Order: sequence, then C-alpha cells, then structure tokens
Amino acid sequence: MPDPQPTIVLVHGAFAESASWNGVLERLGAAYNSVAVANPLRSVAGDAAYVRDVVRGIGGPVVLVGHSYGGMVITQAADGDTSVRALVYVNAFAPDTGESALMLSAKFPGSTLADTLVQYPVSTGGNEVAIGQDQYHAQFCADVSNNMAALMARTQRPITEEGLGGKLIGDPAWRSLPSWFVFGDADKNIPVDAHRFMAERANPRGQREIVGGSHAMAVAQPSEVAETIIEAVRGVS
Repeated sequence: MPDPQPTIVLVHGAFAESASWNGVLERLGAAYNSVAVANPLRSVAGDAAYVRDVVRGIGGPVVLVGHSYGGMVITQAADGDTSVRALVYVNAFAPDTGESALMLSAKFPGSTLADTLVQYPVSTGGNEVAIGQDQYHAQFCADVSNNMAALMARTQRPITEEGLGGKLIGDPAWRSLPSWFVFGDADKNIPVDAHRFMAERANPRGQREIVGGSHAMAVAQPSEVAETIIEAVRGVS
C-alpha cells in the first residue's frame, strides 16, 4: 500500500504565532491535512523536541514547514525522523551544523531587526525579546494593512535570547530530505542574500523569490506560500 498523503505541519517563528498561518490554511483547504503548531520559542533543542512530539502524535508521514526561526526548529526536528518526507522553508533559516539564527541573519548585510527589539528578563534566566509595537509594521510585515500589522504586533510571541543564539546540533535534515524554499526580497529580518545562500547550498527541488515580499510571507503572500507547500506534498506523495 502506498503511503497516505503527508500531513502538513506548520511551525511559526519568532514575533509571530500559529494564527499567522491562517491564510495559508484557508488556501490549502480540505484537500490537505494540516496543523499549525504553537512553537514555544524557548530553545532550538526544546522547540524541536516539542515538534517531534506533535509529529509522533500524527502517526504518519508529514511535511514540515517552517517560517523564520521555525526553520531552525524543523531542521533539528526532522533529523533522523523517518516520518518526515520533506521540508519547506518560508522566509526561514536553513542552518548547517553549528549555525544559529543570529549567525545566519548576520552573515550578509541588511537586517535591521536588532534596532527594533525590546527585551526583558524572564524568571528562568536570561532575556526574551520582542519587536517594538511602533516598529513592527515596517520591520516585520510592511506589505500588509495597518490594521493587520497592529493585530500581529499585539499578538506576537517573544523569543528567548537562548532560542536566537541556539545552534543546530547534528546533521541538517535538508541534506537528506527534499526541500522547497519561498522568500521575499524585501525581508528586513533575514537579508535576501542570506535566503539565496541557504537555498543554494540546500539544492532545493523548488525555489520562489517574491519581489517586494516582506518577512511575513505567510500573512502577506499566503497563495505563494500555499502553492510551494502543495508542490512539496505532491513531490513526495
């Protein structure tokens, strides 16, 4: 018997939340089983362990989709998991062994994220960071409406410094799994040259670069994102 169609597991990144996938989920529709995970944003290893728990709960083949820091998480979570059929990177980090989100975002010039962040200590140690309310729209999602940006800013999930600085442990899953990339050339969090670099070394089966696309591709360009995910599902089904 052939494998059932993979379930699509959507993993958001920092300064977003699971509802940021709503437009993508609407376009995937009933034809595709899909779930948007609430990424804890505490540490790469811990967040990846949580995603693996979700995958085990699904109990069948999956396609992992990561946005931004979510790319760190899916790359770690998929390592050695035979139920993962493909990886989709949506304006996402695709790290190699020993690389962190901070390292990759600084590899090429152009990120303006650091100047927009506010931080505060957390009881478990260290700090967590968020994008300032007044700077969120221009930094994160310049191509959405004012009202949508204000809502996203208020519902953003902060991330710990440990998460941003956490390095990939083990082999990157994109070396052994087929991958697809979609990203915008106006991303202010991760420079487009970094996206191109990561995609080129992963040798993906599919790659889309969206002119004028901000970091928040899943919200601003949900059709493009959904089309890329559907390509991945069909490519491994």
